[in-house]
Amino acid sequence: MYKILVIEDDVMMSDMLSMYMSEEGYVIKQAATGEQGLKLLEQFNPDVVLLDLMLPDWDGTELCLKIRQTSSVPIMIVSMKSEVSERVQALRAGADDYLCKPFSMHELSARVEALIRRARLMQTAAAGAEVDELEQSETAIRLDTERRLLLVRGTQVETTFSEFELMKLFLTHPGKVFSREDLINAIRGFDSFVTDRAIDVHIVNLRRKVERNPKEPHFIRTVWGVGYKYVSEAEPAH
Repeated sequence: MYKILVIEDDVMMSDMLSMYMSEEGYVIKQAATGEQGLKLLEQFNPDVVLLDLMLPDWDGTELCLKIRQTSSVPIMIVSMKSEVSERVQALRAGADDYLCKPFSMHELSARVEALIRRARLMQTAAAGAEVDELEQSETAIRLDTERRLLLVRGTQVETTFSEFELMKLFLTHPGKVFSREDLINAIRGFDSFVTDRAIDVHIVNLRRKVERNPKEPHFIRTVWGVGYKYVSEAEPAH
């Protein structure tokens, strides 16, 4: 379940927000002051913060800035203040969305869903970037799947469709041993004439393109009696 932290000093509003979003399936924690909100932010680790701008101990915009010093959690301002200048100031302080009171609970729910969806996409993209960075540091071989490019030590290498599909399979499952039948099934449909011999030819051609010494392959290795496997540059040859 996704979690929402409501920082709102108006008890009736806070309870109403909490009740509605709980019925929508969220886990809710409430804070009536900015200080309580900061403590719960650390303890509760919410997926979204609903923040009022008028709190007894904090200016909401300043609290937003404070949260942004340590957290990238999506923040939605819920406030009576409807002036454009207030909205702009809050957004510049790090808020992700701004909803003026009174508002529709259906709209609130939809906006919260959008914030969570966007945050998850950004996390996925960031994780992918970390993986890409790790791959670049550990291996000299990378695939650009969108442009269908094979990059070997920073240089673009031409491949056939079947060769690209084989490399994609290898890079997706480093260390896994694939039988010739596994590889045939992976590219059947792209190469209607694929056979055991055709797989061996594809492997020979790929080694010429990715190995420093194709006669002593490091990346694409033969597993005798079974098939082939791909290993990263970090893994020593045996």
